Amino acid sequence: MTKTLFKLDNVIQNYVWGSKTAMGELFGIANPDNQPQAEIWMGAHPNGCSKVAGSGELLSEIIAQDPHGVLGEYTAERFGELPYLFKVLSAAKPLSVQVHPSKAKAMAGFARENQQGIELSAANRNYKDANHKPELVYALTFYKAMNGFRPVAEIVALFQQAGIDSLRDEVDALSALPNEQGLAEFFSVVMNLTGERKQQAIAELVARVELPAKTALAREAFELIQDFSQGYGDDIGLFSPLLLNVVELEPGEAMFLHAETPHAYVKGTGLEIMANSDNVLRAGLTPKYMDVAELIANTQFHSITADEIKLAPFCSGNKLGYPIPVDDFGFEIIALDAEDKAQYVRGAEIIFCIEGQATLSCGSELVTLAAGESAFVCNKAKVYQYHGVGTLARAFN
Repeated sequence: MTKTLFKLDNVIQNYVWGSKTAMGELFGIANPDNQPQAEIWMGAHPNGCSKVAGSGELLSEIIAQDPHGVLGEYTAERFGELPYLFKVLSAAKPLSVQVHPSKAKAMAGFARENQQGIELSAANRNYKDANHKPELVYALTFYKAMNGFRPVAEIVALFQQAGIDSLRDEVDALSALPNEQGLAEFFSVVMNLTGERKQQAIAELVARVELPAKTALAREAFELIQDFSQGYGDDIGLFSPLLLNVVELEPGEAMFLHAETPHAYVKGTGLEIMANSDNVLRAGLTPKYMDVAELIANTQFHSITADEIKLAPFCSGNKLGYPIPVDDFGFEIIALDAEDKAQYVRGAEIIFCIEGQATLSCGSELVTLAAGESAFVCNKAKVYQYHGVGTLARAFN
């Protein structure tokens, strides 16, 4: 019988912002070279494809041998590949402020840059593929991030408290036009600051945030700006806590990150599931290439309150599901209670063990997972059993 259930050996990405200790503390993953362990990639992305534990066969090769059987008819026809990438992400330092394009703009931008002859690996390449990159984050530890524009009244109040004289006229203009047009114009001014005016505005900001804040919102934003300034002293991203909602997820909370919405992960460890894309338009806290005109063209300027950001899960038996407005992926948390339960396969699935131990079985096939380990379930399995004590995360499409 053709195998349908595989334990995975996953790639750990050692990006500079990653934590050196979190993967070990949560999952007992060794770090003998004391490297920043930023992300565990679970999926078939070419920049970090999972392998079958033991055999070393690439997951992408297994999919290519039988795409309809592995992915399912719908997924194979609709996407032609595993449409999501599942990660453990652990940030000790902030990631760049960024926006991901919509599907339509990603397709157009990818085609345009191909026509222009820009190499996929070029530093000035905006579109690495033709896909969008919506994301869900589920916190494993306290997880701090920025997500979406604040209400305009908050932005105005925070900039006024920051007392940046060189931007006083622009802040007044935003206050007089407190809508999407006004926010777009204000954001464009901030992002296009250059030369002496940029240096003056940043110097005024950094000096002001050292003084006592007058509100809790300002205190939180000012503290983040102080932290960011240690590594990004002249970066335009220092203004981002004044513009974007600051949110901290408790362990077990989740949020969704929509296309064309500025966001940044600041600190913490969580599970992240996203469409299978690498399209990023940066807006600060990075030494990498920033195309401000393209960034603004791919940004929606509507505000959201911090209370609206967290996702409310829905409960079904021993599972928590999350409302996800795309069909690239689904996500569930499964509480194990030592009883054998059946799970019907949806698309192609990746199961990650958050804590405890779990056994997955399909016919005579058996995989045991400890915390930090994962398995891939082919669509042709149709149904599998699971039992154990602990918690699983289930990615599917």
